Amino acid sequence: VAEKLISSLILIFRHLLADSFFPIFQTAIKVGSAFEGWSPREEDIVYCMFVPLRAPRGHTFRLELDTAEERPARNFRVRVEPVCICMSERLEGKLLCFLHHSEEELRNQDTSLLRSLCTGSFLDVEKTACWFQKLVRTSWVVLPQSAFWRLTVLPSSRSCKFKVTARKGKSFTMELVFGVRQGDSDVFVSSQSTEGLFTPSTTWPETYAVAEAKFFSHMAGLLPHNSCHLKCLQLCARILLGSCFSTSTLKTVVMHLLNSTHPSHWRRMNVLLRLQE
Repeated sequence: VAEKLISSLILIFRHLLADSFFPIFQTAIKVGSAFEGWSPREEDIVYCMFVPLRAPRGHTFRLELDTAEERPARNFRVRVEPVCICMSERLEGKLLCFLHHSEEELRNQDTSLLRSLCTGSFLDVEKTACWFQKLVRTSWVVLPQSAFWRLTVLPSSRSCKFKVTARKGKSFTMELVFGVRQGDSDVFVSSQSTEGLFTPSTTWPETYAVAEAKFFSHMAGLLPHNSCHLKCLQLCARILLGSCFSTSTLKTVVMHLLNSTHPSHWRRMNVLLRLQE
């Protein structure tokens, strides 16, 4: 249900923004504990989808490493730069180039990304999240699912979090996190904040969520059918809830063990040995 809902929303967004200068939405990617199968909070699971953003025509995204402060994670800023589209203008006959036309000429053209979602020259997470939330509210009414589910957008300054509730009372919560890909890799900069730290609105922390999701998917094909790796991760994550030991650190430990232990050693009968490790 979650996947179909988000896929439908992304298609509507692309249609609405086809001729605009707003970021382009790429295919959403399932990430996080709920989709990986080890959520520590079974009673309030949040299904997280990662939505990569691409620069629209007339603009480019350039990632700049933020070296201003010493932080445990790498943080970036997404510089938005106008690029020449004079050739496109000649071909299509209606586009104005943000580099080579005057402010007066550009006044009647659609709002540029720099004016709407940026602070200075940098893509602003909070402005982007607010814009994203408005898109969800606007698009919901045209979705076929809106006939069966009620939408409630939840407070969030750096993502789009919402709950959908069925007529019979069943509900689930989703969070759409957006980011920008680093080159051709599975490493992104993300709208999510750095765990436990204040994150400025123009700061995009580096995230490996997509690479981790691919790693767990790959391991699922190698491990025995009754593998205990997700149960180990779920048990430990639940025990550690409320402690200062972060879930991301625990997840890194489990991924290391998966990479260094033979797949046959992850059968359900080995669960106590793997938990001890």
